[in-house]
Amino acid sequence: MVINGAAYGSDATYNAVRLAAALAKRDAVELTVFLMGDGVTAAIGGQKTPDGYYKLDRMLGGTIRAGAQVLCCGTCMDARGVAEAMLLPGARRSTMEELADATLAADKVLVF
Repeated sequence: MVINGAAYGSDATYNAVRLAAALAKRDAVELTVFLMGDGVTAAIGGQKTPDGYYKLDRMLGGTIRAGAQVLCCGTCMDARGVAEAMLLPGARRSTMEELADATLAADKVLVF
């Protein structure tokens, strides 16, 4: 799954993370979430949102605990000043080469 949208810019990113969480809970599903562009902001840990508002870092954390990989485009992180130390536990910096490998290995690729 490739997510390009900003963490709180549109419902598309929220819904993509919701779908990732649901897929990660399924038996025999291997899921890789690759965050690109503004999507890398969804993996910043410790997000503070208004009461009652969803927190994408917590949602992605649950996805990781369910067995999914969460990878963040390193070039996109650099362009946005996102250091690897800012990422939630279990998410990590990645590369276009790793995305290419995951794409070729995948049965399906969903892009948001």
